[in-house]
Amino acid sequence: MRVPFAATVRARLSARLAAWVRRRQGADALPVTLARRRLYILPTRAGLGFGLLWVMMLLAGLNYGNSLALFFTFLLAGFALVAMNDCHRNLLGITLVAVSAPAMFARRAGVLELVLEHTAPRARPAVQAALDEQPPAGVELPPHGRARLTLPLTAARRGIVRIDRLLLATSHPFGLFRTWTWVHLAVEVVVYPHPAGSLPRPVTSGHTPGASSRDGSGLDEWMGLRPFRDGDSPRQVAWKAYARGAPLLVKEYSPAGADLCLFDFAQLRIPDVEARLSQLARWVIDAEAGGERYGLTLPGVTLAPNRGPEHRHRCLAALALYGIEASAASGPQPAAAAPLHA
Repeated sequence: MRVPFAATVRARLSARLAAWVRRRQGADALPVTLARRRLYILPTRAGLGFGLLWVMMLLAGLNYGNSLALFFTFLLAGFALVAMNDCHRNLLGITLVAVSAPAMFARRAGVLELVLEHTAPRARPAVQAALDEQPPAGVELPPHGRARLTLPLTAARRGIVRIDRLLLATSHPFGLFRTWTWVHLAVEVVVYPHPAGSLPRPVTSGHTPGASSRDGSGLDEWMGLRPFRDGDSPRQVAWKAYARGAPLLVKEYSPAGADLCLFDFAQLRIPDVEARLSQLARWVIDAEAGGERYGLTLPGVTLAPNRGPEHRHRCLAALALYGIEASAASGPQPAAAAPLHA
């Protein structure tokens, strides 16, 4: 399918403009305060229409020598100058404090979270943020306060998605002018494989001959601490941690005869690599949801059986990066993109 000539020219001009802005501003590091030098302002379509109307009123007033028409003409000119100044001030001095996005699954919705703040005594309404080619999301910053703004993200493929720049903009007040700037950050997120597949999980017995239980509780392998729940035995509470000011936590062990789920990439008889990774991702999610201990084996990567959110992330991240160089990154997909902190 041939791309229209106008779209090609527009894409080239946008790329050149983006390169010029990056050379002019350079790379950014958080926190980023929006200084006067990095803000750009132009009339919107409504502002251009307002300007055309103003020129017509000026010509008519001069032509007919109508003092009242000239008065309203220059009154509107002053109004436009005030609106332009306020639009510029609405973005000036705002600080981008943090950018984060948790790891996400391919073909599922994710989020990019921005934290904005400012120290001025006046509120900053209608502050917007957006990714390339994406609709903006807006937020109002209270006086001397901060606000959190969420942008939707999606990715079509597993791997690493990188966002090279973020747009911050405003058209407040009146929408006659638009002030904007670009923030250039190395924002990356790990995109897990899309979980799919219906094969049963492989299970291996975790019983160790001769293993003895601890504290006579029938539990033999230390797993970690979890929050206290009604019905938990007081003998399992981590009283030393509680005495140090921690919340009520319970010492958790795995049963002596618990089963282990060992997920091996090489054992799957699925020809398509992506389908194998999707099946493994499905197994990891289900095993974690069931509270089971599971391990993962990929060519060159072996993760010992364990469980918990960190182990789940390590397994899914290994699946996401399988066959992909850690330094390689693809651009954001048409429906969105990904984080500075995964």
